[in-house]
Amino acid sequence: MKSFIPREVESLWTLFTAPIVWAVHFVVCYGAVAVYCAKTAMLGFEFSTMRIILGGFTVVALGMIVLAAYLAWRQWGFGSGDPPHDEATRQDRALFQGFATLLLSGLSFVAVVYVAIPLIFIAECQR
Repeated sequence: MKSFIPREVESLWTLFTAPIVWAVHFVVCYGAVAVYCAKTAMLGFEFSTMRIILGGFTVVALGMIVLAAYLAWRQWGFGSGDPPHDEATRQDRALFQGFATLLLSGLSFVAVVYVAIPLIFIAECQR
C-alpha cells in the first residue's frame, strides 16, 4: 500500500505532536472564552458563534491527533510487534517510539474531548 506521507516524517518529533496539539487546543479554548467573557460588548457576536468556532477548532485538533496516531501505528508496524521493545537495536527503538506515540495520541485525543465538553454545557458567561 502506497502512502501519501513519507516515512521520513516519523522521527522523535512525532512523539510530541499529539500532546502539543492538546496543549495548544487547551490554551486557545480557555483563552478565547476568557477574552470573550471579558470583552463581550467589544466583540459583537454571540456565545453560540464562539462555540461553533471552537467546535471547528476541536475537530481540526482531533484530526491532527488522529493523523499522529496513524503515523505512530505505521511506525509501530501496524501492531505487528508486541511490547516490550527493550532490545538495544534500532528496530526495537523505532517500535517502542511508535507504540509510545500511539499511547500519547490516545491520551491526547481523550484530553481534547474533555477540554471541549464545557463548550456544550456552559450557557453563557457568568458575571
